[in-house]
Amino acid sequence: MSDNSPTTSPSLTEVETYGVERIPDADRSASPLDLFRVAFGGANTFSTCVLGAFPILFGLSFWQGLAATLLGVVAGALILCPMAVFGPVNGTNNAVSSSAHLGVHGRVVGSFLSLLTAIAFFSISVWSSGDALVGGAHRLFGLERSDLSYVVAYALFAGLVLAVCVYGFRFMLFVNKIAVTSATVLFLLGAIAFAGDFDPSYAGVFTASADSATQSLFWPSFIGSALIVLSNPVSFGAFLGDWSRYIPADAPRRRVVGAAFLSQIATLLPFVFGLATASIIATKAPKYVDPGAPDFVGGLLAISPSWFFLPVCLLALIGGMSTGTTSLYGTGLDFSSVFPRLSRVQATLVVGVLSIAFIFIGRFGLNLVQSISTFATMIITCTTPWMVVMMLGFYTRRGWYDPDALQVFNRRQRGGRYWFSHGWNWRGMTAWWVAAVVGVLFTDIPGQFVGPLGDLANGIDISLPLSLAVAAVLFLTLLRVFPEPRAVYGPQGARLARTVDVPIPAITGPGAQKDGSRTDDSAPALATEGS
Repeated sequence: MSDNSPTTSPSLTEVETYGVERIPDADRSASPLDLFRVAFGGANTFSTCVLGAFPILFGLSFWQGLAATLLGVVAGALILCPMAVFGPVNGTNNAVSSSAHLGVHGRVVGSFLSLLTAIAFFSISVWSSGDALVGGAHRLFGLERSDLSYVVAYALFAGLVLAVCVYGFRFMLFVNKIAVTSATVLFLLGAIAFAGDFDPSYAGVFTASADSATQSLFWPSFIGSALIVLSNPVSFGAFLGDWSRYIPADAPRRRVVGAAFLSQIATLLPFVFGLATASIIATKAPKYVDPGAPDFVGGLLAISPSWFFLPVCLLALIGGMSTGTTSLYGTGLDFSSVFPRLSRVQATLVVGVLSIAFIFIGRFGLNLVQSISTFATMIITCTTPWMVVMMLGFYTRRGWYDPDALQVFNRRQRGGRYWFSHGWNWRGMTAWWVAAVVGVLFTDIPGQFVGPLGDLANGIDISLPLSLAVAAVLFLTLLRVFPEPRAVYGPQGARLARTVDVPIPAITGPGAQKDGSRTDDSAPALATEGS
């Protein structure tokens, strides 16, 4: 299909056929508002409430927890929002777009990061929603809370999420349109349900009378809480392009970036709901916030008025579907290109089965809270440097890309503007892995994971600012000292980087013409300087 050919809107239940190839202009019917709906719908969920409860589980007061939540949400939204521009510009997902900065083969880093993120947040959604459904059924109908009931709930819920992802973007957008409105209404209804029990003066464990050993844990707990909250917006970094690629290329970038930013600011609704209800649980049913075996879902049901049991179950079902689909869809999409024998549907099924296996191992074989918090922190540590390389690369390239050359890996070809050194751009790769390693070394999650250098900051986790700074400084330095080929920059040239005139290898392989030029009609005419 050419960019200008007529097209009709696909049916809601029509299985999406596009993989990670560039979406033709004629099929880009989404808007920045749709991006807001998908991104906010994916986070306006019960699983976000679970993350919002962590400041209370870490011993903070309500106001301390609110400060940590605000810090995490705002910082995460600022880090995330520039990642929304790659989809409209290139018409593909962010992992494919990363070929421009990490190389044709280096783009697999983005695929790996999206896999980790999908498993983590798909698991959180299934765990929290399944627990809520079983708990609600126990209170309403007397269903036994046995391992079997949890297994059945997890399996059924995961199957529903997987089915939506198989149908594709249109169905997922439909689910999220419903989720944004209905979940918001249910959260506001919950505010009414718990208003009488909420006391903002909940003090936590870091009071004036606490001993010195407890007081010394305040900043590690505060920073740790903020990082867990921040992991939620950062987790969308690898996925924003999956949804924004359906937005026309000429859409104002400020609106696209603004939609991504506001979608995360709006998640203060579920975060604060989780924080407030956790403080009520800590007061009225403290056994559910025992650090050794916390159970936020069970505690929420224990303190809920009977008329709110059904809304809790609906919130778990609707919100969990939204989180699960936004997490799983993009990873299945991307892995269909990493493993060419798999279609988008087949790759989605494979990733879904792996995620379901992790769900059962994490729920029945590991400490659930530790699994979530450790995994979330590792996602931040590894993903944020990759996002920094992408965003600085966009800035230095002045937003100019060759969409055809981005698809070389997916077509099993070689060469092109982004071939660099045997398919790897060692500048971007080095900045990413060095920053990620530094982040891991300085990670400090008390009682869970402490890196070899984690104690150097008196127990405070400084892994995120360090990894951000290292990635930015190292990448810009490498671009200056070891200039990239001029051909990877647009007609206006480079910004903050030097270039060198070197020949660019022709694209060869399946479907390539002898002169290396593109063979399809999906990309517009491109600048060819330096080719």
